[in-house]
Amino acid sequence: MAGLQLVLFDDAVARTWMPFTLTRPAGELRFGALTLRARAEHFAGVPCAGHLTDPQLDGFAEPGTAPVIRLRILDDARPRLFLSTRAVPDAGARFREPATSGAVRVGAAVTGWYAAASAAAPDASFFDDPASANGEAVVEAPGSVLGALWHIVTRNGARLCDDLASGSLGLPAAADPPAGTGVIGHSAGTLRMAQDATIEPGVVLDFTEGPICLDRGAQVRAFTRLAGPAYVGAGSVVLGGSCADISVGPVCKVHGELEACVILGYTNKAHDGFLGHAMLGCWVNLGALTTNSDLKNNYGTIRMWTPAGEVDTGEQKLGCFLGDHVKTGIGLMLNTGTVVGAGSNLFGAIQPPKYVPPFRWGSGERLVPYELDRFLDTARAVLKRRGVALDDRMRAMLERAWQRAQTG
Repeated sequence: MAGLQLVLFDDAVARTWMPFTLTRPAGELRFGALTLRARAEHFAGVPCAGHLTDPQLDGFAEPGTAPVIRLRILDDARPRLFLSTRAVPDAGARFREPATSGAVRVGAAVTGWYAAASAAAPDASFFDDPASANGEAVVEAPGSVLGALWHIVTRNGARLCDDLASGSLGLPAAADPPAGTGVIGHSAGTLRMAQDATIEPGVVLDFTEGPICLDRGAQVRAFTRLAGPAYVGAGSVVLGGSCADISVGPVCKVHGELEACVILGYTNKAHDGFLGHAMLGCWVNLGALTTNSDLKNNYGTIRMWTPAGEVDTGEQKLGCFLGDHVKTGIGLMLNTGTVVGAGSNLFGAIQPPKYVPPFRWGSGERLVPYELDRFLDTARAVLKRRGVALDDRMRAMLERAWQRAQTG
């Protein structure tokens, strides 16, 4: 839409989505086949102008993302669509410009505001709690709103099915899987592949529970059993093993047993080991046989750390949540509902605690602060291997995150 500026904002709930929001806007988290930002762009029909979020995230930059901005840089003479990053419009929903300014409702909740050209933006309290907006909604769209962080994992399979069935990624439906592929439950439209995506002979594709989609340059190597719903992002490689109900972002390598997992991007799980009902940030590297538990021995509900304290999630299955730049050594075991803060490096045969603060180094309970220079040297080397430079602004953002971790 000509002139429209799309702005995503992290409200008070989204800013608690640790360990991820220490180092990235919530809009750059993946849910289904898309990031929350890309989903908002699909709804609005325009690129995102930027994220309104914690100023500590100034300088955030990764390939294909939107910057962190200040409200004052927007052109008030143009219309603006402010949308909460927790809003999830349905795949087929499209924004239609209203005649006047007012609230935006997605599903049953107010999740945004439309400001017509030359109209004032909402005040700061709105961006903390958009549901507090008064008046009739001028925009209504079918969809839902994410609440707790773990909903990204527990609701991901259903969202994947909707995304891939809608064809919103623009990838063509394959008439038939490639020759040499074992197939279970395939029907028209359940496999979508970019032209340069590849599936080697010896792969088994199971469409019984949902569709499968391979984005640009994605590869599925021999001796993989890939069960839908599944999305494999651009340039990512599934190296083998049993994978079901997964959302894998760009430039990842995955292998082993994965079930109901969300991986943001630029992450390596290239060896054997089980991950179930887990969420991994960017630039994560898991040592061989790193494994999480996603089910308690007594089949009870799983408790999980949050910034407000430990809570009962009400979920019977929930694995680990690993922030950006987390590294694990070989054979590391992670308990149900474990949260590992960004930049931590864990190793050894002793299970770490269920909450590891950001930028910690060590084994078991013996965790010390990860020296800033050593962390940055590793981060620089990891990014370089993927053709990404650690520029001055991104380095400064990571330094601020490290400082907050030492004082918080």
